[in-house]
Amino acid sequence: MPLNSQGFSVIDLPEVSPEIFASYEALPVDDYMGNGTRFKRFDQYRLSPKDDTWHFELLPHRDYTTYKTFNSVGGGMRRGYEPIEVDFTPLIAVGAEALGLDRSEDWQINVHQNRTRADGGRPGPLTPEGVHHDGHEFVMIAVFRRENVAGGETRLWEPGADAPFWEGTLDPGQAVLLDDRALAHDVTDVLSADGGPGHRDIVIVAFSRWSEKWYGDDHDEAALADRPA
Repeated sequence: MPLNSQGFSVIDLPEVSPEIFASYEALPVDDYMGNGTRFKRFDQYRLSPKDDTWHFELLPHRDYTTYKTFNSVGGGMRRGYEPIEVDFTPLIAVGAEALGLDRSEDWQINVHQNRTRADGGRPGPLTPEGVHHDGHEFVMIAVFRRENVAGGETRLWEPGADAPFWEGTLDPGQAVLLDDRALAHDVTDVLSADGGPGHRDIVIVAFSRWSEKWYGDDHDEAALADRPA
């Protein structure tokens, strides 16, 4: 299913393995975002079209950098995360096919495996940077679990709008695909459903053309200086 005329679509995901669910129990705390409520691992890949599929090349692990222009909270700094320990590539391939990625060139992806926790006295902020673009061409946000949580509503915005044009809570087994250049987005805080502990488990995949250099020393230098590469 390609993106709709508004620049997004919601898709159903294939079932994931027990190993993927279990891997969320061992995520390290994110020292940079979420004020102790976010847990995270991170990987980067190069995608190359091969016959009717995509070939995934896991890239040498690097710190994550992005522009302060796109993330006022976590941009303009090096953020060191441990590598992802499970294989999300079959799921990512489903998203790539649904997006209809241009197969005339290679793509680079950032893969963020996140858990956000909440309890009765402490919500879990999902987008402390507020309404934003990530700076990539496409973004996929896939939800696997919502355990004893409320909130976590995804909102899509036209640039400069005073209100979102779409709001929806993604169920486990759903993902939203969006044109990150045409749309801004945010997600409301995760809240405990009954005052006890709860969590929301997701993976975020950001797709950029390899030629746009969102990986490597040149990208890091540009992101840290907050200037176009």
